[in-house]
Amino acid sequence: MPSLSNAAVRDIETVIHPYTNLDAFRGTGPMIIERGEGIHVWDADGRKYIEGLAGLWCTSLGYNEPELIEAATQQLKQLPFSHVFGGKSHERAAELAEKLKASAPHKASKVLFCGSGSEANDQQVKLVWYYNNALGRTKKKKFISRLRGYHGVTVASASLTGLTPNHRDFDLPLDFARHTDCPHYYRYAEPGETEDEFTTRLAANLEKMILEEDPDTVAAFIAEPIMGAGGVVIPPEGYFQKIQAVLDKYDIYMIADEVICGFGRTGNMFGSQTFGIKPDSISVAKALSSAYVPIAAVTVGEDMYQAMIDESKKLGTFGHGFTYTAHPVAAAVAVKTLEIYEKRNIVGHVRAVAPRFEERIRRLGEHSLVGHARAKGLLGAIELVADKETKRSFDAKAGVGAAVQKTAEKHGLILRALGGDIVAFCPPLIVKDTDIDDIFDRTETALNETEAWIAKEGLRDA
Repeated sequence: MPSLSNAAVRDIETVIHPYTNLDAFRGTGPMIIERGEGIHVWDADGRKYIEGLAGLWCTSLGYNEPELIEAATQQLKQLPFSHVFGGKSHERAAELAEKLKASAPHKASKVLFCGSGSEANDQQVKLVWYYNNALGRTKKKKFISRLRGYHGVTVASASLTGLTPNHRDFDLPLDFARHTDCPHYYRYAEPGETEDEFTTRLAANLEKMILEEDPDTVAAFIAEPIMGAGGVVIPPEGYFQKIQAVLDKYDIYMIADEVICGFGRTGNMFGSQTFGIKPDSISVAKALSSAYVPIAAVTVGEDMYQAMIDESKKLGTFGHGFTYTAHPVAAAVAVKTLEIYEKRNIVGHVRAVAPRFEERIRRLGEHSLVGHARAKGLLGAIELVADKETKRSFDAKAGVGAAVQKTAEKHGLILRALGGDIVAFCPPLIVKDTDIDDIFDRTETALNETEAWIAKEGLRDA
């Protein structure tokens, strides 16, 4: 067992770490990050890393951005806390809501704030139920999401998530949630099936599910434009248009989960614009404040808002909200974040550097370990396989994806290994071409060293 620092030992004895093997962690301990600057972070031993996943898909403007620090500092001096319950408010709440309404990829009427993407999607469930109750559609309550989709970890949002580890032994998903096909052509296309045939089949399967469930009981469909934690799954061209046609046919509310894709990540302000999605509502978080302060939001259209008015008039109140809904410090930082996106033309910058990012990922697809390489904007992944021709995966117990992640860290690059030996890339949006080359040069080194380890251990034949 490695010698652990005092800080690491204290952490082991006090902190529960999400998405961690809690037993193994007691032996290895944490990587303690002490500071950050731009696209880099430093650990407690002074080692410098490129943060290749922008934290958790979120630190879009990088670390130690002076304008965001100043916005938080000034707001703390002026009004460190105020709530929005019972008709009270503050200027930052309205200012941020105005900016979100103006930029949303649908005709938004109002904005409901919260603290995280999980909470945002939890709110989506409650609002759709509230809306349908107001309209007298008391049976229209089921949600359809997708296998491998990720929508959070609350009881409701984890039910929407289509990943087994988020359900197993938590007694989830709850019965309101259904899961349809994942649009991962590389893994789930039938032999000889074209992308167009694949997307047509998925849309037909969705319609079949709706009919079997009864359209009068199906309320909403939720989807990430690009799946994040489920493997950075980029849908084939035309997929969302076919899905949306089915939803429109049966009057099913469309929610775009923009928690990862929002605010420039895919080369447009929202992933919905990149993929031609026409949502009724969006969930946003993460890059809304460049992750400097926790904040998230849900947008609603006028029909939803009018139903909320009618229902709260009947009941005497809109019985929902959090202590930190539209927290003034978080809202001030988010306002400044959106201002920076605009004045620095961050979307234009992403479009300028994305071709190099996408090309470098495509080149990784030639590596003997990589079965599939994919990218859109500044979001991408490589899928590691034991056999490129048959797409055969490594035994999950071998931990090949985790080995690439660990080896990359040895070379000063933080990436994230996802289920299925998928390694994800999501750098801060401020990366330059030279940074991108540095990221992928280090990744190639990590792949080569992992390949040597695989050969030594005989893992291809395991």
